[in-house]
Amino acid sequence: MLVVFKLQAQLGFCSGNSGDPIFTETFGTGTTSSPLPAGTTSYTFAGGSPSDGFYTVSSDTNFFDWHDIEDHTPNDTDGRMLVVNADYTAGEFYRTTISGLCENTTYEFSSWMINLLPSTTQCANGGIPINVKFEIWDNTDTNLLASGDTGDINGTSSPNWLQYALVFQTLPAQTSVILKMLNNGVGGCGNDLAIDDIVFKSCGDAVIIENPANNINTFVCEDQLPYATQLTAIPDFAIFSTHFYQWQESSDGINWIDIAGETNQSYTTSLINSTTFYRVKIAEDAINLTNDSCNSTSEIFEIQVIPLPNAPTSNGDLMICENDDTPLSVTVPIGVRVNWYDASVGGNLLQANSTVYNPNGVSGIYYAEAETVNGNCISTSRTAVEINYYPIPQVQDETLEFCENTTLDLQANASNATSYLWSTGEITETITVNAPGIYSVQVTNNNCSVAKTITVTQINNPVIENVTSDGNDIIVNATSNTGNLLYSLNGNIFQPNNTFFNVDGGLYTIYVKDRDCSFITTQSYLHFYIPKFFTPNNDGDNDAFNLKGIEYYASSQVFIFDRYGKLLKSSRNSSFSWNGTFNNQQLPTDDYWYVVVIDGQKFTGHVTLKR
Repeated sequence: MLVVFKLQAQLGFCSGNSGDPIFTETFGTGTTSSPLPAGTTSYTFAGGSPSDGFYTVSSDTNFFDWHDIEDHTPNDTDGRMLVVNADYTAGEFYRTTISGLCENTTYEFSSWMINLLPSTTQCANGGIPINVKFEIWDNTDTNLLASGDTGDINGTSSPNWLQYALVFQTLPAQTSVILKMLNNGVGGCGNDLAIDDIVFKSCGDAVIIENPANNINTFVCEDQLPYATQLTAIPDFAIFSTHFYQWQESSDGINWIDIAGETNQSYTTSLINSTTFYRVKIAEDAINLTNDSCNSTSEIFEIQVIPLPNAPTSNGDLMICENDDTPLSVTVPIGVRVNWYDASVGGNLLQANSTVYNPNGVSGIYYAEAETVNGNCISTSRTAVEINYYPIPQVQDETLEFCENTTLDLQANASNATSYLWSTGEITETITVNAPGIYSVQVTNNNCSVAKTITVTQINNPVIENVTSDGNDIIVNATSNTGNLLYSLNGNIFQPNNTFFNVDGGLYTIYVKDRDCSFITTQSYLHFYIPKFFTPNNDGDNDAFNLKGIEYYASSQVFIFDRYGKLLKSSRNSSFSWNGTFNNQQLPTDDYWYVVVIDGQKFTGHVTLKR
């Protein structure tokens, strides 16, 4: 069954460093229950399930519907704990005397506690919470030195041990105290608890140890041995006003021995050749240094000796193609990093802290050096790893165009190539295509391959959307997917402008082509317009009112009138030209009116005769 261990700063823990435990109550071990010593509790011992007002000391809590747990003490087999089912009346349920203390000394009491009733209980409102008061009295049981309440501790869905503590100071001439635990709640459905690992420790200043570099630990490479340094204890003066010291050392950080004669705030270590731990015992009075019930200990300063790492293990030399980005690589254990150099000794640092290195196409021998994360200890040699690059065929991607209904030759254009494989399946250096798309060719020499991509787009034949006349101008609207169109009215001379200016009326063939293609799109167009003026002065320019192209319509009629409505000239279904005369007499400068009917559509207006 899962037991959760959780540290909570309840009531008040020692704010500084504590000494080694001077009193510990773990309630022993064993699979059978046994009562507490006489005078320890006012509750009644139960060899089995404890009812309200009863207790037991047991290695499990398989009672009622409680959490069934093991005790809190780490690593003890069949460890026992105090199991209490609260009485119906609040009051004291546990007391014990702690002796061997020092007068005028600060101590920390702590205990672990758990609510045995699950939050899923059938009890109303989740059951009665546990609520315990801790009290520290002097040995006369008349002076209360410290007290604190846990407050309500409700049941949880899974077991949850909590730690509580009190800090107190002994009185002058006082060497023992009485610990009392009282139940603030009452019995009933709930208020069921277990207690374990009651501990008393001395409480002193928070003390750290620093070396001259202000580090609280240090790493030493084995090639720097033997090694010595100065250590200094730095208290925070939170508890003690004066300080006396006794330096200690250990080879494992668990078992400690005093260093003879080292009682100053600073200490210079002896020459060491292996990992060594240091701490200092501190007391407010020199006489208390020899009594571990009256002193505390600092944080531990570790001088850890780091073995020099082995050179990295190569994952193999490489012979790869220039377009292969596979890096060189080596292997090192956890806690070791790799730096790459261009020489076996000294040289230039190429890349730090990486087990891989990519020379980016530069063949050669590269060197990997191992360095420990802790201590920055360097391997005595470097590992050589070689890489050689094969040349690859040289190609360049292309984008090409071809005209609709034609073909296009695609070429690999690769240097030193020996074979080709196109995306079409063809294996020649050149292929012919007649459709747009993306084509690729895998070009290979003796060792390496490279891909070339050719994007082919089609120039579509132009499409004439419409042709219109704007006065004597012809405007051609055509579409294409390039926009590089040329226009012509005779099929020989082409222009980029889609407007033909000052074109006589008549039947024309419109020619449109792409600048880069030979295909020509054509369309017949009847260009007809009615001039706005004419100048019959025999200069060869606008000498007549000509309606060129009218003869191509299925039916046509033209009538010319003067301003008084007199008919001057007319024609039907034929070409039309008027030179500005009537009965062979030249008419004066004036506006003359026309009526033109073409295929049933009537046009009226006036034309100006200028002399």
